This record gives sequence, C-alpha cells and structure tokens, in this order.
Amino acid sequence: MIIDTHVHLDDERYKDDLDEVLNRAREGGVGRFIIPGADPKNLKRAVEIAQNNSDVFFAAGVHPYDMDAFDALEFEKYINHPKCVAIGECGLDYFRLDGTDEAKDIEKKRQKEIFIAQIELAKKYKKPLIVHIRDASRDSKEILLNYNAAEVGGVLHCYNADEELLSLANDGFYFGIGGVLTFSNAKKLLHVLPKIPHDRLLIETDGPYLTPSPHRGERNEPFYTTFVAKKISELLEIPLEKIENITSQNALRLFDIS
Repeated sequence: MIIDTHVHLDDERYKDDLDEVLNRAREGGVGRFIIPGADPKNLKRAVEIAQNNSDVFFAAGVHPYDMDAFDALEFEKYINHPKCVAIGECGLDYFRLDGTDEAKDIEKKRQKEIFIAQIELAKKYKKPLIVHIRDASRDSKEILLNYNAAEVGGVLHCYNADEELLSLANDGFYFGIGGVLTFSNAKKLLHVLPKIPHDRLLIETDGPYLTPSPHRGERNEPFYTTFVAKKISELLEIPLEKIENITSQNALRLFDIS
C-alpha cells in the first residue's frame, strides 16, 4: 500500500471526476489520502470528501500565501473532527516576496506570526504539522525549534533537499517526497535522498501540482505516487514493496491513522 500524504482533493480540478481519481489510485495500490489545509475557503469541501470516503483524511491550516484568511477560532471548529489528522499546511514561503525591503520584511513578519500560531494550535490539540517551506529554510527551522514543534512533529511537505533541514529528523519530522524526485533537474534531491533516515520518509503528490515524469504537464493525481515510489526504490536500491511498506507505516504512525 502507498499513502498519498499530501493531495489537494478539494481543488476545483478534481471537481468533475473525483470518484474516478480516487478509484484509479485505489486500483493502483494507494490506500489512504490526506488533504492538507491550504486555502480556508476549501476546508468544508475537504471535510465533506473525508466524510464520504473512509480512506480520506484532512488537515486544518492555511498556506503562507493565504495567511490573511487565518482564523484560529474557525479552524478549531474542525480540529476535533475524527478525520482531522494534522495542522497545516503552514510555514514560510519567501519565493513571491516583492516590493520594497520594508514591505518584504512586513510580509515575512506576518508569515512568521501565522506559522507560530498554527504551531501553537498543533501543540494545543496534539496534532502533527504539515510544513510548507520555500526559500525560507533557516527561518522555518529556527521557528520549529524555538517553539518546540518537536512536541508534535510533522512532515516537511515537498522537501526541498536543503541539507540544513535534515537534522529535523531528530525532532520528530518526516520528509515528504513527491514528483520532483523524477524531474531531470532534481540533482540536489537525488543527492540528499539517501541521507534521509528510512523511518522518516513519506510519499506525496501535492496534486494537482508537481506531476511526476512521465506525466509532466498533466494534472497530478494520487495514482502517480506509484512513479514516486518506484523512483525511490530505484535510487535507494530497496525493493518497491519494502519502500511502500516503510513509507506507509511512517504515515500511519505520524498521522495516527489505521
């Protein structure tokens, strides 16, 4: 079994054929699906999908790009739902910062505040974190350590191959590996992958984004985790069945699902 630990099934691009997408994945060996919280306006849809499918779970959180929509009281309505398994995706993303240096600093400060608020929610409700980091490794790591995120642990979603973050494996963090691993320009990730402890590896799609080869340019979907698993198996020289088992057991343990 494979577990897709990060797939935006609540995205509009799955609206017309969600059942087919899920069934195609199930037939290919994908046994669980986790919808991260990114844009709060989609949260009700994520809950609905999880309620209608026994193998789908969701997280409550807000992506850095949607930080102005963060409302802790609103999220708390969903956190105790039996299908809510994590807080996030939360974190820092400096990739799109623009404007003056002052404007950038203001946005960074706000992103940090919302990230910290979600870490505190995770600790309050004893849920792991789904962490989004882009062009912000140092600040993200500092916050995770300074605010004792190790109390709950979590996953560095779409792990960016920054070796500075590898030490977070010692603080209860896992590393989400997705379609980027199959890209021809993923040399950094190819180099770092063998350094990740096997008991800290997770598989994800980030669907509908970051579609793996040989389907780049198409909408990503959970079935394509099979290409990621095969690539990990090839690179680590570990049988595919064992990779599927290791990563699934890791996901079941982190998110406390069965």
